[in-house]
Amino acid sequence: QMNDARFLVHQLRGLGRVEAPASVLPSVLERTGHRDAYSRCDSPIGPVYVAYNGLGISAVLTAASAEEFESAFQRRFNRPLRYAESLPEPLALLWQQQWQPSSRSDLPVDLRGLKDFERDVLQKAQEIPRGEMRPYAWVAREIGHPKAVRAVGTALGHNPIPLLIPCHRVGKSDGHIGNYAFGPAAKQMVLDSEGVDVAGLEKLARRGMRYYGSDTTHIYCFPTCRNARRITDRHRVIFRSDAEAARSGYRPCKVCRPALAA
Repeated sequence: QMNDARFLVHQLRGLGRVEAPASVLPSVLERTGHRDAYSRCDSPIGPVYVAYNGLGISAVLTAASAEEFESAFQRRFNRPLRYAESLPEPLALLWQQQWQPSSRSDLPVDLRGLKDFERDVLQKAQEIPRGEMRPYAWVAREIGHPKAVRAVGTALGHNPIPLLIPCHRVGKSDGHIGNYAFGPAAKQMVLDSEGVDVAGLEKLARRGMRYYGSDTTHIYCFPTCRNARRITDRHRVIFRSDAEAARSGYRPCKVCRPALAA
């Protein structure tokens, strides 16, 4: 029995010298978010590079090459990175579903490192339905910082996960579609893919028209609101401002909440 006990103690002490397989550490680092993998994926604006870890999608960027993407990723996140032939199967399926009409993405995202204000801005952008747009001022008002319109634009411009967090659904307060991390042409492309009449919005903006109202309900909306799209030409009224709509006896839509988003 004494010999058995000594042998057991010897075996237990040896456990501290056992080294894990070389493949284990990278896997653990990725699951805990200390290392990322990335793949090249199709999207409505063409191929993009998508980085991910155990916490979710961490970056979506356009780049001329994998090397260019890796350099951009390192400058921003400063984490180890490896190439993967494709996204893991669960993420790949959700990525494909993301672009389907009437789909609601459940893709997990990794927003570590962002300030509370930036996170609030991006989370509010995620609430904007597919095929609809809201102005920067609307986001600022919705998150409780109505005067921080410029800061909202900056936060959206620093969105690490464009497309998934739909900063393309936020435009200028004058009705123009505005800037985008991937450029205005890409913004128009992704909005077109969601069914937004970009040319129509730009035409309204040039005329100074901001809202659609219904002369049957006396409610006014942003032009892309699902309620606004139900208004027929016969019953559509167009307003330049909240004040003009209010003077005409119209109430703001409770879905898109346009009031005071000037």
